[in-house]
Order: sequence, then structure tokens, then C-alpha cells
Amino acid sequence: MRHLGSWRTLAALLAGTIGVVGCSSEEVSERAAATETAETTVTAPVAETQFGKVQGLRHDDILAFKGVRYGADTATTRFAAPAAPEPWDEAADATAYGASCPQTRTGNPGGLFTSWAPDPQPPLSEDCLFLNVWTPALADDGQRPVMVWFHGGGFSSGDGSSNAYEGTRLARRGDVVVVTVNHRLNVFGYLALGHYGEGFEDSAVAGALDMVQALEWVRDNIENFGGDPDTVMIFGESGGGAKVSTLMAMEQAQGLFHRAVVQSGAMLRFPEQEAAQASADQVVANLGLDEETIERIKTLPAEDISAALSGTGAASAPSIDGRTLTRHPFDPDAAPPGRDVPLMLGTNRTENSLFAGAANPAIFDLTWEALPAAMAQAYPDHDVEAIIAGYRELQPESNPADIFFEATSDARWLAGHVTQAERKVEQGGAPVWLYLFNWDTPVDGGRWRSPHALEIGFVFDNVANSESMSGVGDEQQRIADMMADTWIAFARTGRPDNPLIPEWPAYDLEDRPVMVFDLEPEVVNDARGAQRALFDDSESYGDRYQR
Repeated sequence: MRHLGSWRTLAALLAGTIGVVGCSSEEVSERAAATETAETTVTAPVAETQFGKVQGLRHDDILAFKGVRYGADTATTRFAAPAAPEPWDEAADATAYGASCPQTRTGNPGGLFTSWAPDPQPPLSEDCLFLNVWTPALADDGQRPVMVWFHGGGFSSGDGSSNAYEGTRLARRGDVVVVTVNHRLNVFGYLALGHYGEGFEDSAVAGALDMVQALEWVRDNIENFGGDPDTVMIFGESGGGAKVSTLMAMEQAQGLFHRAVVQSGAMLRFPEQEAAQASADQVVANLGLDEETIERIKTLPAEDISAALSGTGAASAPSIDGRTLTRHPFDPDAAPPGRDVPLMLGTNRTENSLFAGAANPAIFDLTWEALPAAMAQAYPDHDVEAIIAGYRELQPESNPADIFFEATSDARWLAGHVTQAERKVEQGGAPVWLYLFNWDTPVDGGRWRSPHALEIGFVFDNVANSESMSGVGDEQQRIADMMADTWIAFARTGRPDNPLIPEWPAYDLEDRPVMVFDLEPEVVNDARGAQRALFDDSESYGDRYQR
């Protein structure tokens, strides 16, 4: 196992930032191909929802319902809370993903996300409040745990349609119901226009209210899909983890979910209302509008509004509006609504290899002579020579790029998640478990190490669908087995215990146990604590959605 004692993110680069135990790489590929060819509307399943019937697909023994409408066209509720859809009479087609919400399509650093892209790519439309469901059976009183995934891409891009999030294998493996969700993003989800008066009161949190409405749909309909509305786990990575953190701070979401998982996306603080409103004013001005003409923003072409967002820093995340969000989720302490919800959270060892590596590929070839300058550029106010010396003493086997990626990940990402875990412990409610994902991907010669988003394909038991990120093989399937089974166990019981990992104590402020996921998983007290002691960048991590 690797040594454990041992800027701003480029979130706009990422859209998704997206079984049989012991399968070989050939079996994994064959199963993926078989699943795809078995997707058929022959004997197509039909499920009941409160708004009307939906007709889905069969993936062998798993039923899939894609593009299920849970809200009305948001063009009719632009900058407002979502509305319920109009009921329908005939069974609605639920065989293809629904439209994604308006966004700027993002990049694919290093080609890592190539296999994640669905074909065809869903179109963009304000009519985008759709979710997708995978289940072993319908209305059979199965009382299956429900795993509701909120996608990454910050609060600005992405959707629930990535191949990495495809729910067939996870539903089959765990006898669970898997749900993925689309919701409003960026300027349409989080533009803080409340100070313009009536009709804009919910503009700063519209996308978060979409997520609440999706969870209400799960509460009201999931029994018809074989799920248990009283055993709902929400989980997400990157921006999806920030969305999970947000929902834990919302009174409107209280009782709609019962466990939560934050993967590389702990959120401590929302943008402040004053700053959010000031940047929204810039969008309004870019549109040639003012207080007298602001109503026109509800009918302008969506493309014009998206273009007006450029360069303003507006709508980066939900902000404290005084109605829906009245405080930060984990600052100065944990928000009360999530007190009784068990939480599991963690990071990957070199989160920053994706961001820094995508921004500057030369960083992969750092020399010892160039390392201090690179560190100083990232942390100009720190004694980088002392930090480097500390890492070299703790990790004498590491090369310069190892130290750059690990130091910038330890101080920022890991430290931010430790802070969130600490505040959950201090709240005195349900327990929290902290993990570190330590396995390195072999793709591209292994230079990406353990980057942001790598773990997603394993959590969903989707090794074949994540081949461009993780590669395919027995080793990858072994990681997927332990990760998927851990997430399934947490969904079912609110504890991560399962036979594929060692006993994992809940996090505390004395021993600080951390589950290190690798080929040989182990619990390490205060994993990488000596490294984090060299410097702490959790404050700037907490401000990563600030304007």
C-alpha cells in the first residue's frame, strides 16, 4: 500500500465531476455488451406514478425507466420554485434519457471521461426535470433501499445520464433501486435575483428546490418501483457531494432521505447573499435590463441568458436567501436538519492531479528544482521549502509530482473533508465515517494516480463503463466489489459494514479512524495526518464556490 503516514479548481473542465464478484476483464466487457444488447422494449415494463404510467426497458433481469418526468417545464417556472407536471393519460415513453438542463458542455481532460459519455448525448432544454430509475421489480413490496444519485459538475454542468452512473449493475448487485436526477444548473438554478422582488424569491435556490421535488417524487412513487421510501440514501461526487451537503442543511428536505454520502465534495459554506446578488446584477446589466424591466428576463431566449452569465462569477452555487437557506451547511457547525442522518464521506489521494494536470500537463514531469516554484505558485503565502522537506521526510520514495499532487490534495481536499467530519461528530447526532480512496489508475501510464472522480465507476460497479478512467481487469473489479458493497450496505443499514472490508469504526476526534480503500483495504487512524499537519488549506477549500 502507498505511503499513508507519509487555486481555484477547474470545475468547468468536468461534466460529471459521473455485478458478479471477481469477474475477469473479459467477463466485465462481455457483461457490459450483453446488458446493452438486452436493452429492449419487448415485454416492456409499465410502472405507475402519481402523474401517469411510464413504459420502460428490460436490462435482462433489471427494469429501467429513463427520462421520467418529475417536474413541469422550467421555462414556465424560470427563476422560481419548480411546479408539478400535468398528469398524462397514456403511458409515457421512459426508454431514453430526458433532456439535460441548460449548461456549457465541458471538456474531457486526458480523455479520462470518454467512456462516460452516453450515445446519443441528451439535448439541452429548460424542459429538463427528469429522473431515471433502475429496479429489480415493480410494486412487489420489496422494500428495497433506494440510492439517489446527484451528479457532479459543480452546480453548473452535468446530468444524470452518464454511463458511469448507469444503474443496472448496482441495482442487480445489491437488490436496490437506483435513481439519478437532472435539476436546474448555473444561471437558471442559482441566479440570486431575490432583491428584484415578487416572482424571484426562490431564484437563488431553484436548483436545490428541484432536488427536493425529486426526493418528494421518490417518497410518493418509489414503492411502485419496488423501493422503500423510508430507506433512502442520497449520494454524489464533487458538485454532487456539495448538493448532498446542501440538502443536509435544508429543512424542506428533512425526512426525505435517511443516509448521505459525500464523495470528494464536502461543502462547508454557501456564497454570501450580498456577493451573489452583486454578481447577479452584472448578469442583469449584461442583458440590458434593470429594476424596471427585470420581468423580461423570464421570457428572453435561454441562450441569451446563458451568454450573459459569462465572466460574472454569478450562480456558482445556491446562496443564503433567508427563506430556503438560512445558514451555511457546515460552518461554523453542522446545520440542524441533517443531525440524525448518518454520513459517509471521503476523498481520493490525489484529487488535484485531475485539475492541475489538466491545466498544465507539464506538472506531471516536475523536477526537484522546479517543484518549489510550482508549489509557490499554488501557495504563495506558505513556506514551500519547509513543506517539501516535510513531505520528503515522510515519503522518501515519492517523486516531485507525487509531492505536488498529494500536498495540494491533502491540504485542500482531505483537510476540507476532515473539517466536515469533525463538525458532524461535534453535532452529537448520527455517526460519520471518513474514507480515503488510495488506488491508482493505470491508464495513460499511471500518471493521473488517484484523481478526482476515479472512484465513481467502482461505486456503481461499472468498471466497463469507466474503462477510459480506470482501465478494465481483475484488479479493477476487486476494487469495485468492495466499493459497491460498502455503499450498498450503507444504503441498507446506515452503516458501511460488509465482508469485503475490515471493521470500520465511526469517526471520532481521538483515534480519527479512516478507511483506506485499496487492493488491501485497511483502517488507518488519522490517515495522512502528518502530511496535513504541514499546512492546512481547508479555509480556501470551504470558499471554493465563492464569487
